[in-house]
Amino acid sequence: MGTKGFGAITARICALTVVGGVATSLFLAGCGSESDAGEPRGASSTPSRVSADSSPTSTITTGPGPANRSTTPTVVYRPPFVERVEWTDTEVGPSLSIFPTTSGRYTQEPSAMDAAWREVVELDASADTPGMQAQFECHWRFARIIEPEKPSWNLEPGRPVVSEEDMIGARCNPGFAEEY
Repeated sequence: MGTKGFGAITARICALTVVGGVATSLFLAGCGSESDAGEPRGASSTPSRVSADSSPTSTITTGPGPANRSTTPTVVYRPPFVERVEWTDTEVGPSLSIFPTTSGRYTQEPSAMDAAWREVVELDASADTPGMQAQFECHWRFARIIEPEKPSWNLEPGRPVVSEEDMIGARCNPGFAEEY
């Protein structure tokens, strides 16, 4: 290719960088003839606004290929899963109220239930009984789905140890009605 052929070739670099939730695009052009300087061809970048209260998305178009690629970040819920525990006296006897954190209410991590139970036991070692753990696991599996914003999950040491089927049938409160 002669000198004239190089004049018709333009090299372009397009980059999108996201730093601290702010998208910045960079477009460099060069090695072309003066007639095509400043005229980007085949590449553009369109970042969408990222806000703290919604799922950020970005649409990036880079020449040939799919016109739009959208990315939505995955929310990761991390420990702690339990904010605090608190004993109360009720008409049916003592009850341990478990106050889950936002992470505890919404995580889908398979190992989180065991981690959350360890947090409960660290906060109050007297909770570490088979019946209390079974009630907690039932609340973890079902109360979070049915009523995720319920302020606390209440575990009573006086409840009988039952099969998982009976625990579910009793809505996590075997032996007697739930105490509010």
